[in-house]
Amino acid sequence: MSIETCPLSIADIQFELAEIHEIAVSNSNKKMFEKALSCIDLTTLNPIDTVSSVAAFTEKVNQFPVAFPGISNVAAICVYPNMAHTVKSTLKVLNVKIAAVAGGFPSSMTFTKLKIEEAQLAVMAGANEIDIVMPLWAFLEGHFETCTSEISAIKKAIGDAHLKVILETGVLNVDQIWQASILAIEAGADFIKTSTGKLPQAATPEAAFVMCLAIKQHFEETGKKIGFKPAGGIVTPEDAIFYLTIVREILGDAWLTPELFRIGASRLANNLLEKITGVPAKHF
Repeated sequence: MSIETCPLSIADIQFELAEIHEIAVSNSNKKMFEKALSCIDLTTLNPIDTVSSVAAFTEKVNQFPVAFPGISNVAAICVYPNMAHTVKSTLKVLNVKIAAVAGGFPSSMTFTKLKIEEAQLAVMAGANEIDIVMPLWAFLEGHFETCTSEISAIKKAIGDAHLKVILETGVLNVDQIWQASILAIEAGADFIKTSTGKLPQAATPEAAFVMCLAIKQHFEETGKKIGFKPAGGIVTPEDAIFYLTIVREILGDAWLTPELFRIGASRLANNLLEKITGVPAKHF
């Protein structure tokens, strides 16, 4: 794979983002907050997660339609792979996916064979979406074929389950984000995702802009829609609307569905609920 550079400079991107931010501020309304909530991957990835705590976490999603009638539920519950079965056995509501981080998350610093097996086991346990991390140890040294072959092998191994590939954009420059986006998409990613949330540097509007440009280019060349997921450090409803607006301005309204857009968050859901209902929310 040849080295590619982003078609826009960082200055150009920031200029475009300033305009998009103004649009986002003017469009921050109840409808957009509800849209953001419906695209959340409700996430618990704590070292102290237990079967009991994950089951209780899932029950909150089960109870949501009764507690908030008329408001769409979250898109998915995201957990460690050994907790996928707990979510599957507890989850009762329809149209909420089960996502599991796998492939040596969050560092991707293990053997490809183990990454493949872990992803397969997570699917067998009930996950229908798998989030993996692109092997930065290979990417940063220019071993792009290693990254491509690993992503492709995991995608093949998980069958119909959707594969989200995390680029860990906080440690990449603009050209590297562009290169990683193209690589992951061509290797078979169904979604590309900014961050694990496990490093100090997480999602940024600049990274989102570049990744959406790569998705747009791929769609224009192939007609295939790839999903986008910002994750890590997204807490405020205003930030969520900014990311939604970036997606809409670059890719269009067709991407503003849980099938093509997700927000990885653990604290955002309650903050969005407060905006939607007008009262303090502590449901999740």
